Amino acid sequence: MTPEIGALGRAEAGALSRAALRQDPTAVSAAATLGVVTLAQNDIANARRLFSYAQMLSRRNITTQLWSIEDAVGRGDVGGALRWYDITLRTKPDMSDVLYPVLAQASRDPSIRGALVRKLANNPPWSNSFVGYAAAQKDDPQNTAALFSALQVHGVAIPSTAQTSLVNLLLSIGNFDQAWRYYAAIRPGATRARVRDPRFTAMIETPSAFDWATLSDNSIAASIQRTRDGGTFEFSAPASIGGPVLQQVQLLPPGSYRLSGHSDGIAQDARALPYWTLICRGDERELGRVVVPNSARAGGMFVGTLVVPTDCPVQTLSLFARASDAIGGTSGQIDRITLSPAGQATH
Repeated sequence: MTPEIGALGRAEAGALSRAALRQDPTAVSAAATLGVVTLAQNDIANARRLFSYAQMLSRRNITTQLWSIEDAVGRGDVGGALRWYDITLRTKPDMSDVLYPVLAQASRDPSIRGALVRKLANNPPWSNSFVGYAAAQKDDPQNTAALFSALQVHGVAIPSTAQTSLVNLLLSIGNFDQAWRYYAAIRPGATRARVRDPRFTAMIETPSAFDWATLSDNSIAASIQRTRDGGTFEFSAPASIGGPVLQQVQLLPPGSYRLSGHSDGIAQDARALPYWTLICRGDERELGRVVVPNSARAGGMFVGTLVVPTDCPVQTLSLFARASDAIGGTSGQIDRITLSPAGQATH
């Protein structure tokens, strides 16, 4: 039975199905096929009776399952439709290719989203798979954020990869406020007015753009390492090679900010010293630069001021390792970095 089959083909399918059921009343495929034929004849009552009979015989027939979903949707029975989604995805996981797009789109309706959240809170076997699918969709990340937030309220764990994907996607389309709201929900205590994880203790496996991101390539090595006192950022680059090694996206309100921190192992000529810079993401303007002096100076402490203008809502704080002529190249560690409104205490 396909949409292209005409009346003659449907009549033949109906006759074969009736013959099969006379020989074997438990022939679920025959009952389901006869239900489709009857439905095509607009005999809704008998079609429903036949599909109900097929449901009684088996919960594994895909025709019956899909009709049951459509029938529940047609009657406005959200709970019934989701119950059949659940049954179908449990017995036929490969039907996710057909059902996930419809389910994701339907979840834009708050009433359907609420029912879906309650269903996923029961941890069906397809829960993680659907969450991963939803996180990868780029057409409506705002809806995905609302769905994920509701799931977290109901105690449903969202994989860190899905969380990171959603935050970065919202940022990429310019939805900065919703990206931050969702990030703040998954990183309790995060604030827009300060750098996050100032002592590199979080050790996040899949960091988002609002977390520290190390930047490595075939030449430059950069990593966050756990230490006895918490954590530290380490970098190294061969002679004559430089570039960004660490960054974190900021949503700093306009104003002056004090950047300070502590380094170890940095020993370079003045023109090869690493530096922190704040770049406006909209037009790549440099909003300020703070050079990290040699660690032997001032006990490794460094401090400077950065100014955020009113026309730059999103910034990137980056550490740059400058190319060095030294035989051993350049290397060092940063074990503390703070960025907070000027005049406020840092910690």
